[in-house]
Amino acid sequence: MILALRTDKPEAELYLYSSSAKVDSYNWQAHRELSDTLLIKIEQLLRSNGATIQDLTGICIYQGPGSFTGLRIGISIANSLAYSLSIPIVGATDENWLRDSLQNLPMQTVPQIITPLYGSEPNITEPKK
Repeated sequence: MILALRTDKPEAELYLYSSSAKVDSYNWQAHRELSDTLLIKIEQLLRSNGATIQDLTGICIYQGPGSFTGLRIGISIANSLAYSLSIPIVGATDENWLRDSLQNLPMQTVPQIITPLYGSEPNITEPKK
């Protein structure tokens, strides 16, 4: 099973694939609860399709641009899952991210860490006094 995640906007997206065939997907309004709900939603998606985390063979993740916090949370969880399960992970951008990452996943042989592409420089403000 291949897990795909997109967490750059208020509506989070999860996809589950078997090879290149879509098995299921789930979208929800995560907003500020993404860090509280993402792992729960992944587990629910897997369970509803008779699978567990250990059944994952690869992970695809949307790298950006988008929400700093949303990308950071989603990519951190995707990297952690890939590392702990010793499975490949691939990131991609733009509207074809899912297609591109599914195509590139079989070619991934060396473990890697995906980094977010925020789309602009951070806006760091002065500390409040």
